Amino acid sequence: MVGSPGSLPRNYRAVVIGADGGIGGALCELVRQDCRLGEIVELSRRNGVDIANEESVASCARQLGDKPIHLLICATGILSVEGKAPEKSLRQLDPNVMMAQFLTNAVGPALVAKHFLPRLDRRARSIAAFLSARVGSIGDNRLGGWISYRSAKAALNQIVRTASIEVARTHPKALVVSIHPGTVRTRLSEPYAMGHPTVSPAEAAASIMTAVDSMAPERTGSFVAYDGSTIIW
Repeated sequence: MVGSPGSLPRNYRAVVIGADGGIGGALCELVRQDCRLGEIVELSRRNGVDIANEESVASCARQLGDKPIHLLICATGILSVEGKAPEKSLRQLDPNVMMAQFLTNAVGPALVAKHFLPRLDRRARSIAAFLSARVGSIGDNRLGGWISYRSAKAALNQIVRTASIEVARTHPKALVVSIHPGTVRTRLSEPYAMGHPTVSPAEAAASIMTAVDSMAPERTGSFVAYDGSTIIW
């Protein structure tokens, strides 16, 4: 099946956080169709996980029991806050909006990393992918603007990089990466997609899974695009 994680062991266990989002839902649908899947756990606000609340994240992780995870996808994120579009200039910077961006796009995934990454399989191949964004690249920033969102995603990339180093000491076969899904036709990105080539959530999901499935453990800690190519920090 196109996009199925063939590098994972048979009867693998998958956990998708942000399963009610456009990309998260498409990833769940793709994984559910894989005949090699053993179990998929779909987590979202709708079924009780609040990534901005540590006890909520920790409780969901505990409920998984001792059975290891082979595929972890954190597909959470926000682009606008309370209807406020990303800033076009420094003059529009609102500290409350910036804090909300960091809480959801950086602190939340960090809590996911804290409580879920230790549950990856220590003996077999495992993959943990955190949805990031190309605009989180500092080296690729040539337009400015979107300072809160850019900064939060840059922080996420550092969190994933740092976590990958720690995970590699105990999980040598694990791959932990930040991945840019492209410009996807979802409610989150639709207002800002004009002039950019877009893909459907299903196309993005297939590309993401193909990319991470082909990456060796030596590339853990990378920041990559949906086609597996490296994005500069």
